[in-house]
Amino acid sequence: MITIFGSINMDLIATTDRLPKPGETVAGNGFSTAAGGKGANQALAARRAGATVRMSGAVGNDGFAEPALDLLQTAGTDLSTVRRVSEPTGTALILVGGDGENMIAVVPGANGTNTAEDATAAVAALNPGDTLMLQFEIPVAAVETALNAAKAKGVRTVLNLAPLIPEAARLGRLADIVIANETEFERLAGQDNMSASEREAALVRLHGETGQTLIVTLGGDGVIAIRDGELSRAKGLVIEPVDTVGAGDTFCGYFAASLDQGLDFHASLRRAAVAGSLACLKSGAQPSIPVASEVAEKL
Repeated sequence: MITIFGSINMDLIATTDRLPKPGETVAGNGFSTAAGGKGANQALAARRAGATVRMSGAVGNDGFAEPALDLLQTAGTDLSTVRRVSEPTGTALILVGGDGENMIAVVPGANGTNTAEDATAAVAALNPGDTLMLQFEIPVAAVETALNAAKAKGVRTVLNLAPLIPEAARLGRLADIVIANETEFERLAGQDNMSASEREAALVRLHGETGQTLIVTLGGDGVIAIRDGELSRAKGLVIEPVDTVGAGDTFCGYFAASLDQGLDFHASLRRAAVAGSLACLKSGAQPSIPVASEVAEKL
């Protein structure tokens, strides 16, 4: 059983030939909307990977609420702990350039109403050995309370250090498993512009200090991780990306689901890396998430 306590958004997506520089206006060539939010994205990825998933969070009483939950509901996600609040449903404004890279601004809305009490309730429904996955698109107090409550109950915690916030390094030490991209890992390690060898050394050092499982996603170069004193690497697929916006969340959801389903650590990394690659071949965060059979075919 996996509970994701996190954000639920509607994504408003514009495509351009290239991303604008600061202060610059560029012409767009397309617009679409898609369900998103890092929490909801990861929940859908875990569900499409075949896990039993509960989503905890909040949406508004507005026109974005139902579309934001539609794909989760269709996939069979438990939405019984999603609250309706007076704040608007969270939104993400996304620009996608011709090379597939993106820029994102997130407006929390209803996601900002998640409290420490909501965190306690989310963990109360879990049993020892279940998995709780978190990100940083809900208030810090809620994330911290959930991590501490889960630890006390024997629930495995997976924390994705995204989006990057000042408290990331402190809160990162409270989780059993930490997933970060290169930039986020540098914040955790307290060192900028790491080389590959410096990143590996930092992984070994931090793991020695905390005993945590640490995972760093490297885009097209796959993933590097450390668990029980051993470094592991896994590759995704060689692709021409269309849109990278859903890759990280797809990786997180598939990784958590794979562990929950009993796969060993390296197999979970590889499956998640392949799923993340496939998510780059379609537009939109949630529409791009592959189903388990698609990932199995590539494996």
